[in-house]
Amino acid sequence: MSHASTTTRQQPSTALNRRGFLAGATAAGVTFIKPELVFGTQANTKIKLGVVGCGGRGKWIGKLFMDHGGYEIVAAADYFSDRADDLGGRFHVDAAHRYAGLSGYKRVLDAKPDAVVIESPPYFHPEQALAAADAGCHVFVAKPVAVDVPGCLTIADAGKKATENKKCFLVDFQTRASEFYREAIRRVHAGDLGPLVSGEAVYYCSTTWGGDDALAADPKKPENRLRAWGLDRVLSGDVITEQNIHALDVASWIVGQPPVKAYGTCGRKGRTDPGDCHGQFSVVFFFPDDVVISFASKQYGTGFDDIGNKMFGPEGTLETHYFGQVLIRGRKSYKGGSQPGLFTEGCVTNIADFHASILKGDWSNPTVAPSVLSNLTTILGRTAAYRGGEATWDEIMKANEKLEFQTTGLKA
Repeated sequence: MSHASTTTRQQPSTALNRRGFLAGATAAGVTFIKPELVFGTQANTKIKLGVVGCGGRGKWIGKLFMDHGGYEIVAAADYFSDRADDLGGRFHVDAAHRYAGLSGYKRVLDAKPDAVVIESPPYFHPEQALAAADAGCHVFVAKPVAVDVPGCLTIADAGKKATENKKCFLVDFQTRASEFYREAIRRVHAGDLGPLVSGEAVYYCSTTWGGDDALAADPKKPENRLRAWGLDRVLSGDVITEQNIHALDVASWIVGQPPVKAYGTCGRKGRTDPGDCHGQFSVVFFFPDDVVISFASKQYGTGFDDIGNKMFGPEGTLETHYFGQVLIRGRKSYKGGSQPGLFTEGCVTNIADFHASILKGDWSNPTVAPSVLSNLTTILGRTAAYRGGEATWDEIMKANEKLEFQTTGLKA
């Protein structure tokens, strides 16, 4: 994190109009070089990692990297020193390479790791990912990649910079690592449903985030907002971007192009926490070729949980569930399968793919463009829902609205 987050960020050069985005999403070349030519990542050495964001997920995914066996954590940063020390102690990071404060990530880059793992609040992902790419590091970043349009464009530029520098850049969506999702959606793209007509995406869950006590004590204090960032609209992007993106990413993956417009609504009824994120969203997305997808989510209460998609064509129906079955019913059925441990297993696959790509010199970085597309799709839906009406893709891209988190009083 950096105090520079509140200043005007240099605008990236990427112009993500509809046609330009599709070209970027489909044109991914692969280059192979000998492993021994990859600086710092020879086949007989471990990839040196810097971890930025040392909270619950940072520690959790840090263990998965260590369990892989091909990595060594050499530096860690978090705004809160106790979190950096906790992760550092767990993974034997030298105390001199544990950094706190908003600019701790810069100190991680000064330690010259081979790769950087970014698990900080999503608001900071673009700045940190671009800095890592500029520093010549491989980048592994959590979803969502950003909370606003300028951030998405920055991530697109960071991915481009990584490819230019012959570095890997991977966005950690677990569903995209699942063999069942990959095969089912390959079949959809091959025409097994016939032309896509309509669909639905849902994300239903109970209360998810902690930090209520700190936020309730003083909801305007920046440090309290950082501790409870999942309850904060600006730091998280609201639930439609931070969490619901899992369902909308699958929908975006299936359609493969940006929506034209969206109509939506949202509210906080049902939520009791002191944050300002919404409790439910309902959005209808309109895509090219008269494809219409409805989306609904909730993040409160108990009794029902699902992250799912149903997509319909004249020849069949695709049905996906994050923790359950993925299948196609119709003239060309696919029995698919289920992966109850996808949350962990998808990360393990991505960590292994990241390692393999680094060693073989594959800088095609195919996860960047689709992740930016789905992130922008959530922002379109969020904009429409906040209005209680319509928003268009062209409008939000032209507006290029940036969310602002004021860091006055925070440790640099």
